[in-house]
Amino acid sequence: MKQFEQNFAAYTGAPHAIALSSCTAALHLSLVAAGTGPGDEVVTTPLTFCATANAVVHVGATPVFADIDATTWNLSPSAVADVLSSRTRAIVPVHYAGRPADMSAFEVLARPRGIVLIEDAAHCIEGVEADRKVGTIADFTCFSFYATKNVTTGEGGMVTTPHAEAAERMRIASLHGMDRDAWARYTVGARSGYDVRMAGFKYNMMDLQAAIGLQQLARVGAMHARRAAITERYDRAFASLPLQRPLPPAPGMVHAHHLYPVLVDPRAAGITRDELQARLRARGISTSIHFRALHLHSFYKEQFGFKRGMFPIAEMVSERTLSLPLASALTNHEIDRVIEAVHECLA
Repeated sequence: MKQFEQNFAAYTGAPHAIALSSCTAALHLSLVAAGTGPGDEVVTTPLTFCATANAVVHVGATPVFADIDATTWNLSPSAVADVLSSRTRAIVPVHYAGRPADMSAFEVLARPRGIVLIEDAAHCIEGVEADRKVGTIADFTCFSFYATKNVTTGEGGMVTTPHAEAAERMRIASLHGMDRDAWARYTVGARSGYDVRMAGFKYNMMDLQAAIGLQQLARVGAMHARRAAITERYDRAFASLPLQRPLPPAPGMVHAHHLYPVLVDPRAAGITRDELQARLRARGISTSIHFRALHLHSFYKEQFGFKRGMFPIAEMVSERTLSLPLASALTNHEIDRVIEAVHECLA
């Protein structure tokens, strides 16, 4: 596991990397290390997986949503500026689908106010924003190695940080609050004792997962190149169709190409997103929806009073988005099948 952490830190350029059981654990421990708790607010996007906001709830803080940008589909800095308060402890931008969020703008909002920046980079291991590697910009950056991610260990996650004290606290918190792990206690000549310094969690990564991660990380460049090539083929193939495609990367940006989401406007396409999904399924093409906006789910509506209409851009994307197949293992023949099926469904 230590070798995986070292290699991942070297890949991102981050001073510290802590391997964990999931990206959810990384988000949770980042908030813990930032001192987030009851009475604090954490601003994030409603267009994300529930783990992003659930981690805020788990530390006793209040999730505050801000709307997304209509072209990038990432958290809007101007919308965040409108909801900042004296209680804002952290901002958590999500690099949606692999496109890095505007971290430079979030730094302008956060740094003068002493607000902690936590990147949810579950989709964005390969990302670069404004010529800076994702993983080196924020106070904490959280990565996912879930089975569907660009680099996978089956399950697993990583958090990078420039803060040595916070890194040490997260290492202790990730293994029940113990100050020494098994390797430190049972190597030849080591002392077996340990001290429990806090009521920690069972968030450590297994060495077996780390071994898989080392092999995956060694291939990250080739796998990313393949995903980029598939994205380019999709862009060319769908240019004439009534679909809103992902915005091309900005100068100085590297898109991770984790997802290829398109927006289906029923007025332009003649069918709804759900109808297109059903037609593709009938042709043997599996698709996904990323995501149903969090403020539309029962828990957030009932617990925090969110209502439809509060975040109209996120709602629009939520109702129209459809992620087409994108994986480095897909063959050209399989991609051709997807392209042909989409054209048939929209003919």
